Amino acid sequence: MRGRRRLAAALLAGSALVVPAIAPAQEDETTITAVMHSGLRVLDPVITTAHITRNHGYMIYDVLTAVDENFEPQPQMADWEVSEDGLTYTFTLRDGLMFHDGAPVTGADVVASLTRWGQRGSGGQLIFDVTESLEAPDDKTIVWTLSEPFAPLMDVISKQSAVPPFIMPARVAETSPDETITEYVGSGPFVFNEEEYEPGVNVTYEKFDDYVPREGEPSWMAGGKVVNVDRVVWTTMPDALTAMNALAAGEIDYLEQVQIDLMPILQNSPDVTVETRDPLGYVTIGRPNFLFPPFDNKEIRQAAMHALSQENMLATMQGDPEYYNVCGAVFGCATPLGDESGSEPITSGANPEEARAMLEAAGYDGTPVVLMAPTDVTSLSNQPVVAAQALREAGFEVDMQSMDWQSVVQRRAQQNPPSEGGWNLFFTNWMVPEISDPLINVMLNGRGDDAWFGWPTDPEIEEMRKAFVSADTPEAQKEIAVQIQEHAMDLVNYLMLGEYVIPQARRNAIQNMIPSPVPVFWNMTKEAE
Repeated sequence: MRGRRRLAAALLAGSALVVPAIAPAQEDETTITAVMHSGLRVLDPVITTAHITRNHGYMIYDVLTAVDENFEPQPQMADWEVSEDGLTYTFTLRDGLMFHDGAPVTGADVVASLTRWGQRGSGGQLIFDVTESLEAPDDKTIVWTLSEPFAPLMDVISKQSAVPPFIMPARVAETSPDETITEYVGSGPFVFNEEEYEPGVNVTYEKFDDYVPREGEPSWMAGGKVVNVDRVVWTTMPDALTAMNALAAGEIDYLEQVQIDLMPILQNSPDVTVETRDPLGYVTIGRPNFLFPPFDNKEIRQAAMHALSQENMLATMQGDPEYYNVCGAVFGCATPLGDESGSEPITSGANPEEARAMLEAAGYDGTPVVLMAPTDVTSLSNQPVVAAQALREAGFEVDMQSMDWQSVVQRRAQQNPPSEGGWNLFFTNWMVPEISDPLINVMLNGRGDDAWFGWPTDPEIEEMRKAFVSADTPEAQKEIAVQIQEHAMDLVNYLMLGEYVIPQARRNAIQNMIPSPVPVFWNMTKEAE
């Protein structure tokens, strides 16, 4: 727990920035100005699963391998071979890899980066449980030796989200995973402009002229990352109407999330395209804190599930049923492992009377539920309000505390009691691909202090996840996934609140955007208007 508190303190204190020598922007440079779903304050993509920090990671870092749009792992920084017995993975770095400070990327950097990631990533922890050695015999080669086969290893290290294994210089990656890094040097397609960084307000990225893209067409995080612009600026506009008016007026180029009820403002603009670029969409969830009352009690977590309704939550969030789907599958309804067993309490509608009876039977003593409520993210502002009302109707005492999303990101890392700056419940969203199996879905990690925020200790689900790894057929994996689904619903690892899609918008001058769940700025072009 002390390590987690050190991490929380580091998040709250901020980080010291090392300022590189970057030339000021020139008038003839091509700049894309984007309003993302949140401001950026946490810069370490290993110590948080926040999407804005992950997006920042993809701007400045690269990855060894990446899944394409068919969910197939592809080489990115490295090619690989697997021994016949499935115990040895040999990676060979491609030519031309260089960090932003001019140093070449070496095998030692990869080993240090994977080791740090493996202590935080949910699937990575399982891989390192069976890792015999991870070493770099020379600058271009990494050899990963296992004590027993881990068939999904390439799928896990190639995942596009929920803590991807970004590669950093060894001196940076040697930072404890319980502390934030303080130097932001990657080998990715953009350089982080630390001089112009205003936490939570503004962040600027410069094209890395020495980046050598991999050959091939871009496909999700795989393929060639060709940068066609000089600068990308993320600016924060918490008010949705202000952001939409700025886009329509040409003051910004791209808006990551469009509020559904305000879409007509943009749809009537001839210079703007509104589109849904990610057909798989998102799930929205509530995460209870397993460490403190009242949600350290399973029966009380179950009462909360009976108190809530997916339909009410999704209708308030999105308004138009075209943009949401009631779904109780912890792996997503349209994925190969999707199953809705045990989800009836939350998919069939709220039952406050049943929830109240369950609270009484569980001995609920009125302990307040400290509910963190972000006010500045379109896709997260409604859930706390709807949930607070439903929980109160069921007999819960609710202390809803408003703050911006980045404050939630920082505070949720704290293991302090709720009365001392901690929390009981928060809501967040995940892309469907990042919750689609038991190794990727971090909310199903049952390793206590080493689990995701909320910190459940659940040896039973850990055994199920190991069984999933060793399952030798898709049918066997699906059988175990159904067992995990039933277990997660009974334990209430999290409150599964349904699926939704959210449109994006861009000026028509922005072309060649990759249709990817993660918004990326390579391949993109900007024409004169």
